[in-house]
Amino acid sequence: MEKESLKQYLRGESCDAYRTLGAHLVNEKGQEGVRFTVFAPGAKSVSLLSECTDWNPILMERDSYGFWSLFSHCAKEKQMYKYQIETQDGKIYDRIDPFAFQSEVRPNTASIVCDLKNYKWQDEEWLKKRKQTEKYYNAPLSIYEVHAGSWKIKTGKKGDERFYNYDELAEILIPYAKEQGYTHLEFLPLTEYPLDASWGYQVTGYYSATSRYGTPQQLMKLVDQCHQAGLGVLMDFVPAHFVSDFYALHQYDGTYLYESENKDLRCSEWGTIFFDFTKSHVLSFLKSAVDFWLTVFHFDGIRYDAVSRMLYQNGQEDHGVNEAGVWFLKNTNYEMQQRHPDCLLIAEDSSNFPKVTAPVVYGGLGFDYKWDLGFMNDTFDYMMKTPAERKNFAERITFSISYFYQDIFLLPFSHDEVVHGKKTIIDKIYGSYENKFPQLRLLYLYLFTHPGKKLTFMGCELAEFKEWDENAELGWNLLTYPKHDAFHHFFRDLQKFYISHPSLSSSDFNPDGFHWADLTNACRCIFSYSRKSVNGKSHEKLYIALNFSDRPAVDYALPVEEQGDYEEIFTTDEFRYNGNGHKNLTKSSCRRGMRQCLLVDLPPFCGCIFKCRES
Repeated sequence: MEKESLKQYLRGESCDAYRTLGAHLVNEKGQEGVRFTVFAPGAKSVSLLSECTDWNPILMERDSYGFWSLFSHCAKEKQMYKYQIETQDGKIYDRIDPFAFQSEVRPNTASIVCDLKNYKWQDEEWLKKRKQTEKYYNAPLSIYEVHAGSWKIKTGKKGDERFYNYDELAEILIPYAKEQGYTHLEFLPLTEYPLDASWGYQVTGYYSATSRYGTPQQLMKLVDQCHQAGLGVLMDFVPAHFVSDFYALHQYDGTYLYESENKDLRCSEWGTIFFDFTKSHVLSFLKSAVDFWLTVFHFDGIRYDAVSRMLYQNGQEDHGVNEAGVWFLKNTNYEMQQRHPDCLLIAEDSSNFPKVTAPVVYGGLGFDYKWDLGFMNDTFDYMMKTPAERKNFAERITFSISYFYQDIFLLPFSHDEVVHGKKTIIDKIYGSYENKFPQLRLLYLYLFTHPGKKLTFMGCELAEFKEWDENAELGWNLLTYPKHDAFHHFFRDLQKFYISHPSLSSSDFNPDGFHWADLTNACRCIFSYSRKSVNGKSHEKLYIALNFSDRPAVDYALPVEEQGDYEEIFTTDEFRYNGNGHKNLTKSSCRRGMRQCLLVDLPPFCGCIFKCRES
């Protein structure tokens, strides 16, 4: 069985190579010990360096396929080890185990023998419920994107002592996320990486939960506790490229084992190394890694980073399609959809590549969701303009719907938008400190009433003016300032409103669930539309009116379809949100010209939601 598994790995067919490769506690011929197996076909020799032998090299045995293996009866769990690889030209390097389940805390680089079978999961109810969600296509999905090392930091602590470990993070993050109304957490990469400043996007250990925050079992417990609290957990994953540090995958056995021999196809703009998807074992390596986090750690989904870098050569569309990368995505997503039909596969992709979220059997890439970066860019661009300029850029608001139903979109306000001089969300918005807050509330009302699932990065709910810094915690002290505290309450209420109103999520991907009510006032920076439930038992219908102008709109005629009494059920101008307290009183619709209309007042930079009492 083990031999057949290794053959599958070589053919690119393996989805669970982690069960054979790496370090595994086994009983062989009545002896307890550890079986070490590594793929290094280009090596002249491979030896095991381990604590159990005082780091003296023990030569491993090579098979005809290039796998090196050794059973050590003295090796035990939690012991450190490395592979000493001799290249064909006689050079000797110490390497990590590419399939190690645990690693030393950086800057140390040893792999650690780790048994992942001894954790007792208690999330059966969640997993059963997950099977019934149908990937949240017809349900609320609001993701809180989190960097585990800087959400909160221990006061007065430096170095690694400043981090909350996985256990401690669970105690404070889970109740906060639940109170704020999120449905899921998404962690920036938790696979092992050497440089804090890379945020996890320059990976060394594709099967190692980063030891910065504790042990793999502690991460399992964090996921388990999230599930028990009713929170899904997603993880950011980096399948396009890996770190260039020489102790990891780069020129692993003295050859370009994981990367291309062609330098022009090997090096990324980030100083990392692209995987070479023409090599079948690379497909098995990464495909198995995706399965590993879904199977062993019970993650509810994977967000693939930098998908365009796999779709096109060097990520450049004018360089041509990377057919091998496309095949990797199709093959991996098809296999994961078969093995984990209730888990989410999400693409961070800004390209125009077709059918990203179409099933593989219909010629698609097989993702469940694609980040709608066009929506994000257009929206921010609109908010950066002065109210006087906005009247000439209405398409920044209207364009997203014109292509929205071509893919299955998730709307992201992610970590990438609040760093590197891009300014934070609130700081992107035109206007004075005072004027930014009502516009920020309006912006988020637009986000949460626009079709598509939602993702927001930590700190957005605090109205942070300081760009995210991985070395500092969020500005929690902002909640002592009335405007920020009021926005924090607004954000929580908005999310709970979103979750409790099925018209805002149950028909996201049915064109009948969205309708422009009025675009004739776009030159006044006023837009209105309806959202309705066309799936399931609920037939709720809401009308949303948005005033992006700095002028009030008195007796704005909001077109409605139903005759009857209407009520305003949500407004961004509430006193408790630090607004002016304007409320539209209950009104009956009336005929205005050829249209059934509701006459409402929209204060400057205000958004309102209305519902017919009879609907």
